[in-house]
Amino acid sequence: MKKTLRHTGFALALATGALLGGPFAQASDSSSYTQERAMCGHIQQDRAACIREAGAAAQAARQGNLSSANANTYRNNALARCQLHQTSVDRAACEARVTGQGDTTIDGSVLGGGLIRETVTTLPPTSMPR
Repeated sequence: MKKTLRHTGFALALATGALLGGPFAQASDSSSYTQERAMCGHIQQDRAACIREAGAAAQAARQGNLSSANANTYRNNALARCQLHQTSVDRAACEARVTGQGDTTIDGSVLGGGLIRETVTTLPPTSMPR
């Protein structure tokens, strides 16, 4: 009987420690999770799915599996996609759109599904066969 009580007491102490220690161990993740969850009511996404994704991101952050990309990473990825264009003219136009050079306009939003970058290039008229 004493043996059973000791094991129960030990299990109770572990559970209490986990409950009390958990919030302190997750303090850095909880503010990020709270911010992400607060956004769930203000975006065009199913609220339940948004909350699930915020929880999954918090879990990945706790496990060290969540990396954050910076602006240079996004820019380099976009420039790498420009390399797929066959001609140097198209490739140069793509790079100008990515870097915002020339007469580039940006429309849309990330929450709306993406940014649309447009550059208008005026080409000289070509001679038409008669």
